[in-house]
Amino acid sequence: MQDILSALPTLLDMPGDNDEVRRSVVFSVWRRIAGESLWDHARPLDLCEEKLVIAVADRNWQRNLEQLAREMIFKLNYVFGRPVVKFIEFVIDKSAVEDSNPDNRNRANSEAEALDKLDEPLRRAADAIQNDDMRRKFLLAAGSCLARAERLGLK
Repeated sequence: MQDILSALPTLLDMPGDNDEVRRSVVFSVWRRIAGESLWDHARPLDLCEEKLVIAVADRNWQRNLEQLAREMIFKLNYVFGRPVVKFIEFVIDKSAVEDSNPDNRNRANSEAEALDKLDEPLRRAADAIQNDDMRRKFLLAAGSCLARAERLGLK
């Protein structure tokens, strides 16, 4: 992996400075710098000249990452061997973070599949549950069981 990272700065030196190439290279390095755990919560949105725009889910992530911004800029520029990013702006965009996370997409697909399996008597029974969160969890659990039984050929 280190060999790939060391080759990335040469892409920026190629003739015809292409903004899309620059953006892709910086985004790739961001992923490496951020690490997998942070990558799930901080996704690059744009690179405007020397400003990297990162989407975060909420104000807590924004505040915490703003405190780490200088260190992250240093690490990014260290990989490139020169100042490519001078500022990181963390913007709150929960949907950008969730939509780009395959685990969230898979979870949404699983939930949709589970809810599709519910029949009317089960939905009416769930209406007796007063707490909205508990009702949703009940429906998801019941639907998941029905979907799994169908996949296993038990239904």
